[in-house]
Amino acid sequence: MNKRLSRPQRRLLPEWITFLVALCIVAVIVGLVIYEWVTESNQPPILTISRQEIREAEGQFYVPFTVTNKGGLTAESVQVSGELQIEGQPSQIGDQQIDFLSSGEQQEGAFIFNHNPSRGELRQCK
Repeated sequence: MNKRLSRPQRRLLPEWITFLVALCIVAVIVGLVIYEWVTESNQPPILTISRQEIREAEGQFYVPFTVTNKGGLTAESVQVSGELQIEGQPSQIGDQQIDFLSSGEQQEGAFIFNHNPSRGELRQCK
């Protein structure tokens, strides 16, 4: 019988190093998945809107705003509406669409009106 086939082969040092590096990478990935699973926040999206100062340019009135997601999950298809009422009557309505807003993310936008919002009431709706 052939002596080479019956004798178990010894692993070389580079093979052991490669095996240990691969084992460490797999252990880190498994650890990160477990950590993410344990610390996952299932809190729904909590959206807040803050409005900045109104500015005028070339007869248009710009009302900048910032939408912030303070919740744990991503918000998808967020629609922000602004309605300008002058003397109790709706004058103009503006809509902004945000595709998605992940946890802790902020998105800026602006409404543009033909009438001065300081002469009426500006309502923002999510």
